[in-house]
Amino acid sequence: MANTEIDYSEVRGKKAECPDGCGLCCLCQPEVLAEERHFFEKNHSRSLVKSKGPEPYLALALKKGKGSCVFLNGRRCSVYNNRPTYCRQFPYHIYIGDKVKVELDLSCRGVWTGKGADAETEAKEIVAKAEGRIRKAVREAGEIYREFYHYCKEAGVMGDPEEIRASVCRNIDNFTDITYLGKVMEMIMTEPVMTLEGLKGSPEDIEELNEAAAETAMESLATDDPVNAPVYCDEKWNWNIFLADSSSGRIDWMLLDDDGDLTKKGSVKASDIKIRPIEPDGKELLKKYISLLNQRESFLGNVFSLMDENDYEDDMANAYYGCLCTTILDLMWRASMLDHFFGTGMGERGIMEAIIFFDMDRLDAPTIGAFV
Repeated sequence: MANTEIDYSEVRGKKAECPDGCGLCCLCQPEVLAEERHFFEKNHSRSLVKSKGPEPYLALALKKGKGSCVFLNGRRCSVYNNRPTYCRQFPYHIYIGDKVKVELDLSCRGVWTGKGADAETEAKEIVAKAEGRIRKAVREAGEIYREFYHYCKEAGVMGDPEEIRASVCRNIDNFTDITYLGKVMEMIMTEPVMTLEGLKGSPEDIEELNEAAAETAMESLATDDPVNAPVYCDEKWNWNIFLADSSSGRIDWMLLDDDGDLTKKGSVKASDIKIRPIEPDGKELLKKYISLLNQRESFLGNVFSLMDENDYEDDMANAYYGCLCTTILDLMWRASMLDHFFGTGMGERGIMEAIIFFDMDRLDAPTIGAFV
Protein backbone atom coordinates (compact mmCIF):
# COMPACT_ATOMS: atom_id res chain seq x y z
CA MET A 1 0.00 0.00 0.00
CA ALA A 2 3.01 2.27 -0.61
CA ASN A 3 1.03 4.76 -2.72
CA THR A 4 -2.10 4.81 -0.54
CA GLU A 5 -2.09 6.77 2.69
CA ILE A 6 -4.04 5.08 5.48
CA ASP A 7 -5.39 7.16 8.37
CA TYR A 8 -4.98 5.28 11.68
CA SER A 9 -5.73 8.26 13.94
CA GLU A 10 -8.98 6.78 15.29
CA VAL A 11 -7.27 3.62 16.56
CA ARG A 12 -3.96 5.19 17.64
CA GLY A 13 -3.31 4.82 21.37
CA LYS A 14 -6.31 2.47 21.82
CA LYS A 15 -6.45 -1.17 22.89
CA ALA A 16 -8.96 -3.85 22.02
CA GLU A 17 -9.81 -7.22 23.53
CA CYS A 18 -12.48 -9.86 22.89
CA PRO A 19 -14.35 -10.27 26.20
CA ASP A 20 -15.71 -13.70 27.14
CA GLY A 21 -19.48 -13.95 26.92
CA CYS A 22 -20.04 -11.08 24.48
CA GLY A 23 -20.65 -12.48 20.98
CA LEU A 24 -22.02 -9.19 19.62
CA CYS A 25 -20.08 -9.46 16.37
CA CYS A 26 -21.54 -12.96 15.88
CA LEU A 27 -24.96 -11.34 15.40
CA CYS A 28 -23.70 -9.57 12.26
CA GLN A 29 -24.08 -12.01 9.39
CA PRO A 30 -20.53 -12.23 7.94
CA GLU A 31 -19.85 -12.31 4.23
CA VAL A 32 -17.83 -15.31 3.05
CA LEU A 33 -15.25 -14.18 0.48
CA ALA A 34 -14.52 -16.25 -2.61
CA GLU A 35 -11.21 -17.56 -1.22
CA GLU A 36 -12.98 -18.66 1.99
CA ARG A 37 -15.82 -20.60 0.42
CA HIS A 38 -14.01 -23.90 -0.14
CA PHE A 39 -13.74 -24.69 3.57
CA PHE A 40 -17.44 -24.06 4.20
CA GLU A 41 -18.64 -25.71 0.97
CA LYS A 42 -16.61 -28.82 1.80
CA ASN A 43 -17.34 -29.05 5.53
CA HIS A 44 -20.46 -26.99 6.27
CA SER A 45 -22.35 -26.49 3.01
CA ARG A 46 -25.74 -26.13 4.76
CA SER A 47 -24.40 -23.20 6.74
CA LEU A 48 -23.91 -21.03 3.64
CA VAL A 49 -26.81 -18.79 2.64
CA LYS A 50 -27.51 -15.78 0.47
CA SER A 51 -27.89 -12.65 2.60
CA LYS A 52 -30.99 -10.46 2.32
CA GLY A 53 -30.95 -6.96 0.87
CA PRO A 54 -30.45 -5.12 -2.42
CA GLU A 55 -26.94 -6.56 -2.92
CA PRO A 56 -27.05 -10.14 -1.58
CA TYR A 57 -23.80 -11.96 -0.86
CA LEU A 58 -22.81 -15.43 0.32
CA ALA A 59 -22.80 -15.47 4.12
CA LEU A 60 -22.94 -17.73 7.14
CA ALA A 61 -26.40 -18.72 8.32
CA LEU A 62 -27.96 -17.40 11.51
CA LYS A 63 -29.76 -19.53 14.10
CA LYS A 64 -33.47 -19.62 13.19
CA GLY A 65 -32.71 -16.96 10.60
CA LYS A 66 -32.48 -14.17 13.17
CA GLY A 67 -30.15 -15.19 15.99
CA SER A 68 -26.40 -15.47 16.22
CA CYS A 69 -24.14 -17.24 13.74
CA VAL A 70 -24.78 -20.99 13.65
CA PHE A 71 -21.16 -21.59 14.63
CA LEU A 72 -21.48 -19.73 17.94
CA ASN A 73 -21.84 -22.23 20.77
CA GLY A 74 -21.56 -21.24 24.42
CA ARG A 75 -20.59 -17.77 23.15
CA ARG A 76 -17.52 -19.29 21.47
CA CYS A 77 -16.85 -19.84 17.75
CA SER A 78 -16.63 -23.51 16.74
CA VAL A 79 -14.79 -22.67 13.47
CA TYR A 80 -12.55 -19.99 14.97
CA ASN A 81 -9.43 -20.90 12.98
CA ASN A 82 -11.43 -20.76 9.75
CA ARG A 83 -13.69 -17.82 10.54
CA PRO A 84 -14.35 -15.37 7.66
CA THR A 85 -12.41 -12.16 7.15
CA TYR A 86 -15.25 -10.04 8.52
CA CYS A 87 -15.01 -11.83 11.86
CA ARG A 88 -11.23 -11.42 11.93
CA GLN A 89 -11.48 -7.67 11.24
CA PHE A 90 -14.08 -6.79 13.88
CA PRO A 91 -14.09 -4.29 15.61
CA TYR A 92 -11.98 -2.56 12.93
CA HIS A 93 -13.60 -1.16 9.79
CA ILE A 94 -11.56 -0.04 6.77
CA TYR A 95 -13.49 2.80 5.16
CA ILE A 96 -12.71 3.79 1.58
CA GLY A 97 -13.97 7.23 0.71
CA ASP A 98 -12.21 10.37 -0.41
CA LYS A 99 -9.53 9.05 1.95
CA VAL A 100 -8.83 5.65 3.49
CA LYS A 101 -9.39 5.43 7.23
CA VAL A 102 -9.53 2.64 9.82
CA GLU A 103 -12.48 3.23 12.14
CA LEU A 104 -13.18 1.48 15.44
CA ASP A 105 -16.61 0.05 16.23
CA LEU A 106 -17.45 1.43 19.67
CA SER A 107 -20.38 -0.98 20.03
CA CYS A 108 -17.73 -3.55 20.97
CA ARG A 109 -17.27 -3.50 24.74
CA GLY A 110 -13.73 -4.78 24.25
CA VAL A 111 -12.57 -1.33 23.10
CA TRP A 112 -13.75 0.33 26.33
CA THR A 113 -11.76 -1.72 28.86
CA GLY A 114 -8.29 -0.29 28.14
CA LYS A 115 -7.00 -3.86 27.91
CA GLY A 116 -5.91 -6.15 25.13
CA ALA A 117 -3.81 -5.74 21.99
CA ASP A 118 -2.55 -2.45 20.59
CA ALA A 119 -5.28 -1.36 18.20
CA GLU A 120 -3.04 0.39 15.69
CA THR A 121 -0.77 -2.67 15.37
CA GLU A 122 -3.78 -4.94 14.81
CA ALA A 123 -5.29 -2.49 12.32
CA LYS A 124 -2.09 -2.39 10.25
CA GLU A 125 -1.98 -6.19 10.11
CA ILE A 126 -5.60 -6.24 8.91
CA VAL A 127 -4.90 -3.58 6.27
CA ALA A 128 -1.90 -5.55 4.97
CA LYS A 129 -4.05 -8.65 4.48
CA ALA A 130 -6.78 -6.62 2.75
CA GLU A 131 -4.41 -4.86 0.32
CA GLY A 132 -5.99 -6.23 -2.86
CA ARG A 133 -9.54 -5.37 -1.80
CA ILE A 134 -8.46 -1.91 -0.66
CA ARG A 135 -6.74 -1.10 -3.96
CA LYS A 136 -9.83 -2.09 -5.92
CA ALA A 137 -12.13 -0.09 -3.64
CA VAL A 138 -9.87 2.99 -3.81
CA ARG A 139 -10.14 3.04 -7.60
CA GLU A 140 -13.92 2.69 -7.48
CA ALA A 141 -14.36 5.27 -4.70
CA GLY A 142 -12.15 7.78 -6.51
CA GLU A 143 -14.46 7.71 -9.51
CA ILE A 144 -17.58 8.08 -7.34
CA TYR A 145 -16.16 10.99 -5.36
CA ARG A 146 -15.02 12.86 -8.50
CA GLU A 147 -18.53 12.50 -9.85
CA PHE A 148 -20.05 13.66 -6.54
CA TYR A 149 -17.89 16.80 -6.36
CA HIS A 150 -18.72 17.57 -9.99
CA TYR A 151 -22.46 17.46 -9.22
CA CYS A 152 -21.96 19.63 -6.10
CA LYS A 153 -20.16 22.33 -8.09
CA GLU A 154 -22.70 22.14 -10.87
CA ALA A 155 -25.56 22.60 -8.35
CA GLY A 156 -23.75 25.39 -6.48
CA VAL A 157 -23.76 23.50 -3.16
CA MET A 158 -20.05 22.71 -2.90
CA GLY A 159 -18.39 23.46 0.43
CA ASP A 160 -15.03 22.86 2.08
CA PRO A 161 -15.36 19.71 4.24
CA GLU A 162 -12.31 20.61 6.35
CA GLU A 163 -13.61 24.10 7.10
CA ILE A 164 -17.04 22.66 7.99
CA ARG A 165 -15.35 20.21 10.37
CA ALA A 166 -13.23 23.00 11.85
CA SER A 167 -16.40 25.01 12.50
CA VAL A 168 -17.86 22.06 14.45
CA CYS A 169 -14.63 21.84 16.48
CA ARG A 170 -14.85 25.51 17.39
CA ASN A 171 -18.43 25.04 18.60
CA ILE A 172 -18.10 21.53 20.04
CA ASP A 173 -19.36 22.48 23.53
CA ASN A 174 -22.64 23.75 22.07
CA PHE A 175 -23.43 20.44 20.39
CA THR A 176 -24.14 18.81 23.77
CA ASP A 177 -26.98 21.33 24.31
CA ILE A 178 -30.31 20.10 22.97
CA THR A 179 -31.59 23.67 22.46
CA TYR A 180 -28.54 24.49 20.33
CA LEU A 181 -29.22 21.42 18.17
CA GLY A 182 -32.75 22.67 17.70
CA LYS A 183 -31.54 26.10 16.62
CA VAL A 184 -29.12 24.61 14.10
CA MET A 185 -31.88 22.41 12.65
CA GLU A 186 -34.16 25.43 12.39
CA MET A 187 -31.49 27.50 10.63
CA ILE A 188 -30.62 24.90 8.01
CA MET A 189 -34.25 25.09 6.86
CA THR A 190 -34.17 28.88 6.41
CA GLU A 191 -30.57 29.82 5.55
CA PRO A 192 -29.21 28.89 2.08
CA VAL A 193 -25.68 28.60 3.48
CA MET A 194 -25.59 28.68 7.25
CA THR A 195 -22.82 29.37 9.73
CA LEU A 196 -22.53 28.21 13.33
CA GLU A 197 -20.82 31.33 14.57
CA GLY A 198 -22.83 33.27 17.16
CA LEU A 199 -25.70 30.76 17.22
CA LYS A 200 -27.54 30.17 20.51
CA GLY A 201 -30.29 27.76 21.51
CA SER A 202 -33.78 28.53 22.77
CA PRO A 203 -35.25 26.51 25.70
CA GLU A 204 -38.80 27.14 24.46
CA ASP A 205 -38.34 24.50 21.75
CA ILE A 206 -37.66 21.53 24.08
CA GLU A 207 -41.00 19.76 23.55
CA GLU A 208 -40.76 20.09 19.78
CA LEU A 209 -37.22 18.71 19.91
CA ASN A 210 -38.36 15.73 21.99
CA GLU A 211 -40.97 14.96 19.35
CA ALA A 212 -38.37 15.23 16.57
CA ALA A 213 -35.94 12.99 18.49
CA ALA A 214 -38.65 10.37 19.12
CA GLU A 215 -39.57 10.41 15.43
CA THR A 216 -35.92 9.98 14.40
CA ALA A 217 -35.45 7.16 16.90
CA MET A 218 -38.59 5.38 15.68
CA GLU A 219 -37.23 5.50 12.14
CA SER A 220 -33.82 4.16 13.19
CA LEU A 221 -35.37 1.31 15.22
CA ALA A 222 -38.09 0.42 12.68
CA THR A 223 -37.65 -2.85 10.77
CA ASP A 224 -39.75 -5.79 9.68
CA ASP A 225 -36.83 -8.14 10.20
CA PRO A 226 -35.19 -8.58 13.65
CA VAL A 227 -31.91 -9.37 11.86
CA ASN A 228 -31.71 -5.70 10.87
CA ALA A 229 -32.74 -4.34 14.27
CA PRO A 230 -30.16 -2.48 16.40
CA VAL A 231 -28.69 -4.67 19.14
CA TYR A 232 -27.56 -3.48 22.55
CA CYS A 233 -25.20 -5.87 24.34
CA ASP A 234 -25.67 -4.81 27.95
CA GLU A 235 -23.29 -4.92 30.92
CA LYS A 236 -24.36 -8.52 31.67
CA TRP A 237 -23.78 -9.62 28.04
CA ASN A 238 -27.49 -9.90 27.25
CA TRP A 239 -28.49 -9.19 23.63
CA ASN A 240 -31.27 -6.61 23.70
CA ILE A 241 -33.29 -5.68 20.62
CA PHE A 242 -35.68 -2.74 20.44
CA LEU A 243 -38.38 -2.92 17.77
CA ALA A 244 -40.41 0.14 16.83
CA ASP A 245 -44.05 -0.26 15.78
CA SER A 246 -45.10 2.85 13.84
CA SER A 247 -48.81 1.93 13.99
CA SER A 248 -48.90 1.95 17.81
CA GLY A 249 -46.05 4.39 18.36
CA ARG A 250 -44.50 1.92 20.81
CA ILE A 251 -41.06 0.39 21.17
CA ASP A 252 -40.89 -3.22 22.32
CA TRP A 253 -37.86 -4.37 24.28
CA MET A 254 -36.94 -7.94 23.31
CA LEU A 255 -34.25 -10.29 24.59
CA LEU A 256 -32.48 -12.49 22.03
CA ASP A 257 -31.14 -15.74 23.50
CA ASP A 258 -28.33 -18.01 22.32
CA ASP A 259 -30.80 -20.28 20.48
CA GLY A 260 -32.17 -17.46 18.33
CA ASP A 261 -35.45 -16.97 20.22
CA LEU A 262 -36.91 -13.59 21.15
CA THR A 263 -38.65 -12.90 24.46
CA LYS A 264 -40.52 -9.67 25.12
CA LYS A 265 -39.25 -7.90 28.25
CA GLY A 266 -41.04 -4.58 28.13
CA SER A 267 -42.62 -1.83 26.07
CA VAL A 268 -42.84 1.96 26.08
CA LYS A 269 -44.55 4.65 24.03
CA ALA A 270 -41.89 6.55 22.13
CA SER A 271 -43.58 9.83 23.05
CA ASP A 272 -43.15 9.01 26.76
CA ILE A 273 -39.36 9.01 26.44
CA LYS A 274 -38.08 12.55 26.95
CA ILE A 275 -34.46 13.51 26.49
CA ARG A 276 -33.10 13.84 29.99
CA PRO A 277 -30.52 16.41 31.14
CA ILE A 278 -26.97 15.18 30.62
CA GLU A 279 -24.65 15.33 33.61
CA PRO A 280 -21.25 17.09 33.29
CA ASP A 281 -19.18 13.89 32.96
CA GLY A 282 -21.69 12.61 30.40
CA LYS A 283 -21.26 15.82 28.39
CA GLU A 284 -17.48 15.35 28.37
CA LEU A 285 -17.81 11.85 26.90
CA LEU A 286 -20.44 13.04 24.42
CA LYS A 287 -18.07 15.80 23.25
CA LYS A 288 -15.36 13.19 22.62
CA TYR A 289 -17.78 11.10 20.58
CA ILE A 290 -18.97 14.11 18.55
CA SER A 291 -15.34 14.99 17.86
CA LEU A 292 -14.72 11.42 16.69
CA LEU A 293 -17.77 11.51 14.39
CA ASN A 294 -16.58 14.83 13.03
CA GLN A 295 -13.33 13.19 11.90
CA ARG A 296 -14.80 9.96 10.52
CA GLU A 297 -14.64 9.61 6.76
CA SER A 298 -17.70 7.33 6.91
CA PHE A 299 -19.72 10.11 8.55
CA LEU A 300 -18.73 12.49 5.77
CA GLY A 301 -19.63 9.80 3.25
CA ASN A 302 -23.05 9.50 4.87
CA VAL A 303 -23.61 13.26 4.54
CA PHE A 304 -22.62 13.07 0.87
CA SER A 305 -24.98 10.13 0.34
CA LEU A 306 -27.86 12.15 1.80
CA MET A 307 -26.98 15.11 -0.45
CA ASP A 308 -27.09 12.84 -3.47
CA GLU A 309 -30.39 11.31 -2.32
CA ASN A 310 -31.86 14.83 -2.02
CA ASP A 311 -30.74 15.77 -5.56
CA TYR A 312 -28.14 18.30 -4.38
CA GLU A 313 -30.72 20.76 -3.06
CA ASP A 314 -28.87 21.51 0.22
CA ASP A 315 -25.57 23.28 0.68
CA MET A 316 -22.85 20.97 1.96
CA ALA A 317 -22.53 22.85 5.27
CA ASN A 318 -26.29 22.70 5.89
CA ALA A 319 -26.36 18.98 5.09
CA TYR A 320 -23.39 18.28 7.37
CA TYR A 321 -24.70 20.25 10.36
CA GLY A 322 -28.17 18.77 9.93
CA CYS A 323 -26.88 15.20 9.80
CA LEU A 324 -24.69 15.78 12.86
CA CYS A 325 -27.56 17.30 14.87
CA THR A 326 -29.91 14.45 13.96
CA THR A 327 -27.25 11.92 14.95
CA ILE A 328 -26.66 13.55 18.34
CA LEU A 329 -30.40 13.82 19.04
CA ASP A 330 -30.82 10.12 18.25
CA LEU A 331 -27.97 9.27 20.64
CA MET A 332 -29.42 11.45 23.42
CA TRP A 333 -32.84 9.87 22.97
CA ARG A 334 -31.39 6.36 23.06
CA ALA A 335 -29.50 7.23 26.24
CA SER A 336 -32.80 8.33 27.77
CA MET A 337 -34.51 5.13 26.62
CA LEU A 338 -31.76 2.95 28.11
CA ASP A 339 -32.09 4.91 31.34
CA HIS A 340 -35.84 4.16 31.29
CA PHE A 341 -35.31 0.41 30.94
CA PHE A 342 -31.95 -0.13 32.69
CA GLY A 343 -31.41 2.87 34.96
CA THR A 344 -28.09 3.72 33.31
CA GLY A 345 -28.46 7.46 34.00
CA MET A 346 -27.26 10.37 31.89
CA GLY A 347 -23.74 10.63 33.24
CA GLU A 348 -20.59 9.08 31.76
CA ARG A 349 -21.95 5.56 32.22
CA GLY A 350 -25.25 6.36 30.52
CA ILE A 351 -23.62 8.07 27.53
CA MET A 352 -21.11 5.23 27.18
CA GLU A 353 -23.94 2.68 27.12
CA ALA A 354 -25.78 4.78 24.52
CA ILE A 355 -22.67 4.89 22.32
CA ILE A 356 -22.30 1.10 22.68
CA PHE A 357 -25.92 0.76 21.55
CA PHE A 358 -25.60 3.34 18.77
CA ASP A 359 -22.19 3.16 17.11
CA MET A 360 -22.71 -0.01 15.07
CA ASP A 361 -25.80 1.58 13.51
CA ARG A 362 -23.87 4.77 12.83
CA LEU A 363 -21.16 2.83 11.01
CA ASP A 364 -23.85 1.02 9.03
CA ALA A 365 -25.37 4.25 7.67
CA PRO A 366 -25.48 4.58 3.86
CA THR A 367 -22.44 6.30 2.32
CA ILE A 368 -21.06 6.98 -1.14
CA GLY A 369 -17.87 5.19 -0.11
CA ALA A 370 -17.51 1.61 1.12
CA PHE A 371 -16.17 -0.57 3.92
CA VAL A 372 -13.90 -3.46 2.93
